Amino acid sequence: MMNVAIIGAAGRMGTRLIHAVCETKGLTLSTAVERDGHPQLGMDAGLIAGAGELGVPLTSDLDAAVAAADVLIDFTFPEVTLNNLAVCARHGKMLVSGSTGFTPEQKHQVEEFAKTIPVVLAPNMSIGVNACFKLLKEAARILGDDFDVEVVELHHNRKKDSPSGTAVRMGEVVAEVLGRDYNQVANYHREGMCGERTHAEIGMQTVRGGDIVGEHTVYFIGMGERIEISHRAMSRDMFARGAARACVWLQGQPPGLYDMQDVLGLS
Repeated sequence: MMNVAIIGAAGRMGTRLIHAVCETKGLTLSTAVERDGHPQLGMDAGLIAGAGELGVPLTSDLDAAVAAADVLIDFTFPEVTLNNLAVCARHGKMLVSGSTGFTPEQKHQVEEFAKTIPVVLAPNMSIGVNACFKLLKEAARILGDDFDVEVVELHHNRKKDSPSGTAVRMGEVVAEVLGRDYNQVANYHREGMCGERTHAEIGMQTVRGGDIVGEHTVYFIGMGERIEISHRAMSRDMFARGAARACVWLQGQPPGLYDMQDVLGLS
């Protein structure tokens, strides 16, 4: 059995991760972590998540939690993830992270930590979304430069980064196949007399509102026809199941930086 620690265990994502870990063969919840001063510290993490009593009290001691685990699951923010990576590296433990919004410098720091421990870092842990990444590569290869590309993503009103990490990765996937530099062709803003659309650009459009879990559509728009590759998330459970699957896959892997394409054998 792999011992799993979850950070942010009392949050919306953390509670779903507890369920996923409990439902995945080969995994057991060893520790559940929350911030200092959280009102539920000391309570049973299973009861907080509605998964039944697990005998795992909510703690704020990240160092002890990581020391007692084989792998830490992290759905937080880049700054927090980097701190978690430092703790995992110090203890020689693995990390699975679904955090998004990393700057190039922060990504480089993740790569440095991954030289010493196995790390799965993915903007989206959903199996369906990662299937979409594969489909996007094939679509871009077939359609080539004859189609304009636009990416539209929708999320809940509490999401902090924009565009989503998943949308950015979709744009990157298409750009790579078409031989374009994503950072040069991504267009995040159109307003006023901005001129005609350039052929090489990839439009990145963002919608925020309500409780939308996550929706992504990539449009390949040609003359007289349009192809849409879409994914709609109905709940956070699919992200949690993907993270649990990544934990199982990591067992026995050498140090390195992996993503869900590796976990699913799609690389």
